[in-house]
Amino acid sequence: MAAELTSTKLNPESHIILDQPLLRLPHELARRNFKTVQRAVEREKEYVLPALKDTANASLSNTQTPDQTLAALDAMISRMQGLKRKMEGLQEEEKKIHNQSRKRIQHLEALHKIPNLADVKYDQWARVRLDRLLVDHMLRSGFSESAKQLAQERGVEELVDLDVFTQCQRIVKSLRRGETKEALQWCGENKAALKKSQHNLEFELRLQQFIEMVRTQDKTKKIEAIAHAKRYLILNHQAQNPEIRRAAGLLVFKQDTKVEPYKSLFSLDRWKELSDLFVQTHHELLSLPSQPLLHIALSAGLSALKTPLCHSAYTSSSSNSQSTSTSVCPICSTELNELARTMPYAHHSKSYVESDPIVLPNGRVYGQQRLIEISTKLGSVESGKVKDPTTGEVFDESDMKKVYIM
Repeated sequence: MAAELTSTKLNPESHIILDQPLLRLPHELARRNFKTVQRAVEREKEYVLPALKDTANASLSNTQTPDQTLAALDAMISRMQGLKRKMEGLQEEEKKIHNQSRKRIQHLEALHKIPNLADVKYDQWARVRLDRLLVDHMLRSGFSESAKQLAQERGVEELVDLDVFTQCQRIVKSLRRGETKEALQWCGENKAALKKSQHNLEFELRLQQFIEMVRTQDKTKKIEAIAHAKRYLILNHQAQNPEIRRAAGLLVFKQDTKVEPYKSLFSLDRWKELSDLFVQTHHELLSLPSQPLLHIALSAGLSALKTPLCHSAYTSSSSNSQSTSTSVCPICSTELNELARTMPYAHHSKSYVESDPIVLPNGRVYGQQRLIEISTKLGSVESGKVKDPTTGEVFDESDMKKVYIM
């Protein structure tokens, strides 16, 4: 009984390792929202205080008319009203982030109140987590509407990042259509954070604009491309940068060139590369994992089950019509076999093999007594022979060899 309780005891700390992004993203969004408020206040402060001082001095020295003074005050009031409206919007955004964080903390706190894995509350909690993982996977795959509908039906809107991934996918789609406007706007909004990024996204977007101008082979566009390069490529980067030198070389080549690296620069595949680069940069800035959480969870489970036999040269029971085995190994299944191929093997400190193992000529190991019983129940096997329940092959009992576990 004590062993059973130990095996079903719930360790919340090990469960929430996968859920770190659940709290990390709202924290990052709240920090960015605060920085936006701070910048807005500082910008208006730098304008209003000097303007107010100049207006007061001008009014006292009679260097401007009362109408001019009123006009200056009206301009300042208008600026402050604009700031107020912006601050109200940012305050609503902050309330939304705090509400989201509260719901997520409550979700994780519920796990610490569940005594063991056998409790029905754990099944309910695990179901919510699965819904979250499915929504996250659909959002990353671009199925935003389906993800939104699933989140609404399951009541997990506050536990998933619908808005963040919807915006991300919108920009990805615009890049794959050959448009840079939305991606550059996003770069402008996150300019300070991008300075610390290891990915040079804005430079690559500006470079792509240059390439598209040169692609036309129009002289006017080439002149625009040179001005564009001076403004966005050379100004903020070293002129000896290999990327800039290669870009300059595009001016004397056409888009159907076979010469590298100009052929690759002109290739339309660059739009796909840019969209992938944007996703990497986006996830890095928001502390999001690069892989779907569902894949991470599956990888952990697959690794816990995987054995060398799962990727042997013999077909699995799930793909063999001759198999008499009813249990399907998830690793051997057609759906998960390839995903599990790169996973490490499970470490089993205790053996659970049967007490009388034997090996058949095809290399498969079974318990001798159980194999004989299965072969007898099948009825179609002759006396003195056994049938491999996985492959359907028939062997003489004398072909069985005893196996000794070291």
